[in-house]
Amino acid sequence: MNWVACYTLFRKEISRFVKVWLQTVIAPVITSMLYVLVFGHVLEGRVEVFAGVSYVAFLIPGLMMMTVIQNAFANTSSSLIQSKVMGSLVFIMLPPFSHLEFFLAYVGAAIVRGLAVGVGVFLLAVLYVDVPVHNIFIVILFAILGSYVMGALGMVAGIWAEKFDQIAAFQSFLIVPLTFLSGVFYSISSLPPFWYALTKWNPFFYMIDGFRYGFFGQSDQPVMTSFLAMSGAAIVLTLVVLSFLRSGYKLRDS
Repeated sequence: MNWVACYTLFRKEISRFVKVWLQTVIAPVITSMLYVLVFGHVLEGRVEVFAGVSYVAFLIPGLMMMTVIQNAFANTSSSLIQSKVMGSLVFIMLPPFSHLEFFLAYVGAAIVRGLAVGVGVFLLAVLYVDVPVHNIFIVILFAILGSYVMGALGMVAGIWAEKFDQIAAFQSFLIVPLTFLSGVFYSISSLPPFWYALTKWNPFFYMIDGFRYGFFGQSDQPVMTSFLAMSGAAIVLTLVVLSFLRSGYKLRDS
């Protein structure tokens, strides 16, 4: 491992989204808070998902994780597709980065952006409602693991795509639907049997459910089940991305 090379590429990726922080950090935080204000106003006092937990408090971890994973995905996918379309990817591929260094730098930056927007949502949310933290270790673990998985998935999308439209389609038809149908706004225990069973095949559900357990000590599935599901997804996506980088799939001709 050439840690200097890895850190240099990592710092370049951090600088890329920090330069437009209003768009990459502040905008998603404000969007999440609008969900809190709207859904909290409509459903507060009418819905109780977990015993002793207000609906607005229940909503916060789901929105935090939704924002985290969407931005982690956007960071790697947008960076790669921009480099490919603008023809600047060659300047990243020419230096002697190993496949692992390339992967860690991109995913590391995705984790940083994901955590930044997650912290931003939390800091604004605690001004609006009291959000308990049952286990801070589990909260941090699932935030990092979720960002890692989505950063790796973003690399898959960025490597595969050849134009911005394909990234937009990937996000619109896969990321957004799976996120909204993963229990962000509700507990899956309230779903009919068919949809309950179907949701268990949604990997985003395990990100949000495990993350929510860290706040309330309650979840729809055992927290270990969520951890194992996310760990398995992380391993599979890591192997897929490294195989793409090793083979030069849709990269060498960019």
